[in-house]
Amino acid sequence: MSEVTIPQRGARLALVIGGVVSVLFGAAILVWPTKAAVVVTAIIAIYAIIAGIVYAGMGLFTKGLGFGGRLGHIILGILYVVAGAFAFAELQQSAAFLALFITLMLGVLWIVEGFASLFTIGSAGSKLFTVLFAIVSIVAGFTLVTSPLWGAVFLWWFLGIALVVLGVLNVFRGLFRRQ
Repeated sequence: MSEVTIPQRGARLALVIGGVVSVLFGAAILVWPTKAAVVVTAIIAIYAIIAGIVYAGMGLFTKGLGFGGRLGHIILGILYVVAGAFAFAELQQSAAFLALFITLMLGVLWIVEGFASLFTIGSAGSKLFTVLFAIVSIVAGFTLVTSPLWGAVFLWWFLGIALVVLGVLNVFRGLFRRQ
């Protein structure tokens, strides 16, 4: 019988805990999609306010920065705090805006990525897979850009399902990992 070392036990525990947390977050997205989006937006708003305070503090109290660096940090800090405060003022609208913004950006990125892959077709190892990738990427991106609300809902549900499935798999990986 082999003995389980502390690092092995820690790795198993990390997989199980991470998996359970993933399942809980995924389930929250699937059961309460709007509330989960609002919570994510609130976390981002809290981060923005804290980051803003840190940047402003760096601008005010760091002696090694020149005038431009100090002023830049103060302005950046103010912008972060204002953005976080606006997000908190209307959390649901901010969550909707964030979802649409991310969906549109992802759509544009996929379109650009598809065309970029076509521009590299001359040096591609497999022209067929490069063209196939480009077509799928451009069509998926175009779909998100032309239907951002549908795309945001689909991506949010997909994230919830993926978190549940991957979380369950990680729990099993942790529980049934070889000693």
